[in-house]
Amino acid sequence: MVNLVSDIGSTAAESPDAPALSYDGQTQTYEEFWSRTGRFAAALDDRGVGAGDRVGIYLPNLPQYVTAFTGTLRAGGIVVPMNPQYKEREISHLLSDSGARVVVTLADLVPVVRAVQAETGVEHVVSVGGEAEGATSFEAFLADEERPVVEREGDDVAVQPYTSGTTGQPKGVLLTHENLGSNARATGDLMPGGFQDGDRMLGVLPLFHIYGMTVTMLGTLFEGGAYYPLPSWDAQGAAALIAEEDITIMHGVPVMYNDLINQPNAEAFDLSSLRFANSGGSSLPVEVMRRFEDLYDVDLYEGYGLTETSPVTHANSPEARRPGSIGKPIDGVRARIVDGAFEDVPPVERGPVDEEGADLNDVTGELVVAGPNVMKGYYGLPEANEEAFTDEDGTRWFHTGDIGYHDEDGFFYVVDRAKHMINTAGYNVYPREVEELLFEHPAVADAAVVGVPDERRGETVKAFVVPAPDAEVTEDDLREYCLERLAEYKHPREVEFVEELPRTTTGKVQKFELRGDE
Repeated sequence: MVNLVSDIGSTAAESPDAPALSYDGQTQTYEEFWSRTGRFAAALDDRGVGAGDRVGIYLPNLPQYVTAFTGTLRAGGIVVPMNPQYKEREISHLLSDSGARVVVTLADLVPVVRAVQAETGVEHVVSVGGEAEGATSFEAFLADEERPVVEREGDDVAVQPYTSGTTGQPKGVLLTHENLGSNARATGDLMPGGFQDGDRMLGVLPLFHIYGMTVTMLGTLFEGGAYYPLPSWDAQGAAALIAEEDITIMHGVPVMYNDLINQPNAEAFDLSSLRFANSGGSSLPVEVMRRFEDLYDVDLYEGYGLTETSPVTHANSPEARRPGSIGKPIDGVRARIVDGAFEDVPPVERGPVDEEGADLNDVTGELVVAGPNVMKGYYGLPEANEEAFTDEDGTRWFHTGDIGYHDEDGFFYVVDRAKHMINTAGYNVYPREVEELLFEHPAVADAAVVGVPDERRGETVKAFVVPAPDAEVTEDDLREYCLERLAEYKHPREVEFVEELPRTTTGKVQKFELRGDE
């Protein structure tokens, strides 16, 4: 049996009284938690939902998320994580494309699901945090008895998160039991002494995001640690929880660490219980790393990964660390920097290189990776799979689309993201999705969206808009229009009206001019 939740059952049998989940002052032991996952699995089975069926989880970080996730896998099902910030137009595609039969969501979000239910295959809606018309409350949904773990093969799909492609259309990523299990264990081994059963994990990374799902949630439960979910990021609240509960591990994105060090009372925070802190999701500014370490005497490490790689491929560790680098490939992962002909680009002697003084074109190429963590493929998209992989001498290499270089010591560095993807506070935003929405507005004649520097988020979304003739529309009008129809992080925080967009002779928008690139 290789069902990746089997190890959690083993922990529950060996340490039934150990804390598994702690939220809002309430703690579930492993025995209690494991029992609830069995009752959730039984509830699915009672409704004919089982091996290979998909269950959407449309929740913030709450204990019910962890129960539904583990219970779905226990039943042999496939989890479809969905960002609770998503609106109707966004979840409609995810539910229709995946064929999810059950959705677990907040009571306040049930109307959003109900609004698109008729155009999807959703048969059952489960509400968390209260009653809602057309839904069954979470506690009422749970069965009275448990179901055993359904056996699965290593290459059976366990989770189907969605990631946007260069066209802006979200693609289902097929991650297997082996993908997630291997990555959770490999990343746990990066910490001093490895992940320990007495560790307490700050669960602030969103569970719909692969980083939070694999590294924080699964990594903790696999090793018998205690997971402390937080539904939203708040620097003051997170710092207080770390101090009050003696949290030992924190994983976050750069904006979180930047928020901590910029709080007016940052020097008063007691983060001394942390024995390991890591940043991922986007590039960590070296200055943020240094200030955090100076303030709290806690080493802050950086890693790299993608949804398609479960997610971690590279990481800095206590034994191998270089500021400015994404680190070395983790155990089991192979990585290369290749040119357009798929030939290896030679390493530099030692990084990081002086990007202003060096010609990066001479040392960079595309980062490609291979390993047990690499996805099975995109769901129902054979052409996208052909583009994503190159088979060479029996190895299936995944194209990350990121441009970087490596050095003779084995450290890798990412210098740019291919295409025009925007990374804001660790979230990926693909401009075309926002552009297509803007084009639907009657006052917009032409539009282009780019990422521009932002001190807090790293990048933020900016829209350049050519108004329709005689149109009366303001910047605030367009910001609000997008905010009503897209997740909050995707909407353009900056809107600039222009007479025309710079284009090539073939009609392509020259986005480097809009960004002000040299």
